[in-house]
Amino acid sequence: MMKQLIEDIVKALVDQPDEVQIKEMVGEHAHVLELTVSKADLGKVIGKGGAHASAIRTLMAAASGKEKKRYILEIIEY
Repeated sequence: MMKQLIEDIVKALVDQPDEVQIKEMVGEHAHVLELTVSKADLGKVIGKGGAHASAIRTLMAAASGKEKKRYILEIIEY
């Protein structure tokens, strides 16, 4: 559910939605979502001063309260 939510939000922000990839790694205490987008779209996902990334993380925290799981979003730069 969380992976799909983040994927939908990020695809709406970027110019190349086909390049959006999210890998979910399940740990003992937290779920880590690794987000990869095209290099050109990286700025759109992070936003000015990290505003978009912060907003996405806030939505994750709000949505994860219902699931009683902790989610961590990592934006991968390459």
